[in-house]
Amino acid sequence: MIFERIRRLRFRSFRLSTKLMITYLLLTVVPISILGAISYYQYRKSIEQQFGEHMPRTLQLANMAIEKRMDEFASLPDLIYSSSEIISILRKEDYGNQSEKLQDEFIVNNYLTRTYINGNNPDIIGVFMATPDRLFASTRMNYAGTEPGQRHFDLGHPLDENGNAKLLFPNELDLRFENGRPYLLLMKQMTDFDNRRSLGTMFLAIRLDFIESVLGELENPEAAEMWVMDREGAIIYHTDQTKIGGTDPRLGEYPVLNGSFKSFTGNEPRVVSVNQSDRYQWVIAHSISSAALTERTDFYRNVTIVVFIVFAIITSVLSVILALNVSRPIKRLSSLMKHVELGNFSVDLKANSRDEIGLLARSFNSMIAKIRELIQQNYYIEIRQKEAELYALQTQINPHFIYNTLETIGMAVEEEETEQVVHMVTVMGRMLRYSLGNDSRLVRIEDEVQHVRDYLVMQKYRFGSRVDFDIALNVDGSRLHTPKFILQPVVENSIKYGLESVQGVRIAVAVNREFGAASGKQDIVFRIRDNGPGIAPDRLAGLLATIRSNSLVHGKSGVGLKNVHARIVMMFGGEYGLQVDSIHGGGTEVIIRIPVIESAESAQELNQGSERHHAINPNDRGG
Repeated sequence: MIFERIRRLRFRSFRLSTKLMITYLLLTVVPISILGAISYYQYRKSIEQQFGEHMPRTLQLANMAIEKRMDEFASLPDLIYSSSEIISILRKEDYGNQSEKLQDEFIVNNYLTRTYINGNNPDIIGVFMATPDRLFASTRMNYAGTEPGQRHFDLGHPLDENGNAKLLFPNELDLRFENGRPYLLLMKQMTDFDNRRSLGTMFLAIRLDFIESVLGELENPEAAEMWVMDREGAIIYHTDQTKIGGTDPRLGEYPVLNGSFKSFTGNEPRVVSVNQSDRYQWVIAHSISSAALTERTDFYRNVTIVVFIVFAIITSVLSVILALNVSRPIKRLSSLMKHVELGNFSVDLKANSRDEIGLLARSFNSMIAKIRELIQQNYYIEIRQKEAELYALQTQINPHFIYNTLETIGMAVEEEETEQVVHMVTVMGRMLRYSLGNDSRLVRIEDEVQHVRDYLVMQKYRFGSRVDFDIALNVDGSRLHTPKFILQPVVENSIKYGLESVQGVRIAVAVNREFGAASGKQDIVFRIRDNGPGIAPDRLAGLLATIRSNSLVHGKSGVGLKNVHARIVMMFGGEYGLQVDSIHGGGTEVIIRIPVIESAESAQELNQGSERHHAINPNDRGG
């Protein structure tokens, strides 16, 4: 009996409306759900993999920077060889009286203070020179645990046969500085090359601020942790200062010491990246939760799920309604649609009834009439939609720019740079007022130039000497007008790609009147030059094709430049727009050309003329 019921439930036995609903679910909702889940899983996995490949290389660079700084410290003990007086004192083994011994101790301590403490080495907090029976010392703060005879200073044998420096970590020492200041101890055997014997051992106590400055340049979101530890797991530096001096008990369980792996702390998976210094035997580690890496992805996933469910419900309801209304007139409607498919829009679905068939017929006839009307208006509507999208884009300030600017202001406040803070807040306020307080598409050139100058000033506050600029306004900016927000996207590109490849970016902005070959008259020309890495010829060709295409740009590359070009073409015609010239390795120049607009009224007339032109000639897609 069960098999008989199953046989009766065969798909071909269902009603047409039921078949349509089941088909809709099987062909749309289910596949899209599966595809979305697989895509999300693969995308999340690729984010973790890419981060796991990128971060060890970043840590390696940080390790190299720290090692380079340590090499500089390791060369400092050799300065003692430049003083023959100090060498002579260190050679002494016996003293006739205590006064002579104290005098020599004063001379050596004074030399250590002048050379290492009061010199150009703010990272050195203490220097010690230990001989078998003497200890000379000079420090910036009080200390304890360095009496002669203790195991750290009782070194009568060479530390290294080649005289190389050796690094000691805090857990290996009894030495303690005031306020528990964390440090590293660099020790080096000093040799009397004339007599071929040891003069003693020099110890340099180095504060960890230089490590913090190097690691502080790495990407380190709030959800991430970064620390430096020795081979036994003793933590020398940690972004959470309360963990300095502790240990990482999991170090012995790490599968690699140069690479990335996934770890589980409790129920939270984390991506751990490590890099080991072979020279100084420390390990730099970076740990971030997988949830933090994919936080934005998870947000879009949740939004997408909600939107998908809403649309699935709506479309399911519509599918039911449509299935119930199309089952009977389907053949007739199909016949008429073949004519429509061939381009015949003069068909008419006759139906005098007031039931669903009549409603469908009237809707079909209304649709055909609307299509005829939309064919004439489609291009004009498309332009207006694109213009609305572009306007929405141009009125937004990049959230990252606001975040970075506020962070820069916060740092200036902490450093009590009152005038700088006031200036930055003033500039930021002016930029917001310009972005949000003016709904006009056309503004005075001097206002547009002032806005990009404010943007560059904020970038210079952030990057310091790495950003420099020059702006030359060679026209009457108070009288002439320009579309709004055409300079900032170009300047943003110059800074973004320039700072990725060169140490310092210089941007030159010039506004001039020049004769236009395409327009046959004087035009306003904006030239934005930079000294960045330039663009390879094949990439430049692709960028120019993207800028001049009619399709919308997906992704990040070329969006700003295309928006500027498309807006100018829509407003003024194909003889105006944006041009990019670049030499790979030699910088880039972006040229923006617009007509001379001497008043807002003339600009409005020009815009209206352009709109009428597009409405009358929908197939004319200039630019």
